[in-house]
Amino acid sequence: MEIILKEDIAGLGYKNDVVKVRDGYGRNYLIPRGLAVMATDSAKKVVAENIKQAAHKAEKLKTDALSLAERIGDTTLDIYTKAGESGKIFGAVTTLQISDALKEKGFEVDRKRISLKTEVKNLGQYVAILDLHKEVKKEVVFNVIAE
Repeated sequence: MEIILKEDIAGLGYKNDVVKVRDGYGRNYLIPRGLAVMATDSAKKVVAENIKQAAHKAEKLKTDALSLAERIGDTTLDIYTKAGESGKIFGAVTTLQISDALKEKGFEVDRKRISLKTEVKNLGQYVAILDLHKEVKKEVVFNVIAE
């Protein structure tokens, strides 16, 4: 079944994308929660018109995302956490902690736009991926350091 997304959904697509999903996923999850609508011909025309009207606004968002990625550059974050003697930390480092560390450096990035390649359960150096825009992704290196 083809649907039109009303919001960005991780692993599926971005707002106004026409994607194919399984019937049950579309009918029972996405559409009832208001995350998508059926991709009828009239809905596709409406979305195309909305995209055309919002093209300049989207270009501004992209340039803002590019400038943020450029400003972040090769910034390395230090995240302090409690750890045992073996180097294993208590709990795990989350995207919220990375977002807070970015905020301390002067970069405002929503925690929902941050993803980790692996779970962070030990001290060391890791990489987080910032999804700043549909076409702009930025990798940020962060160190997990014992307090």
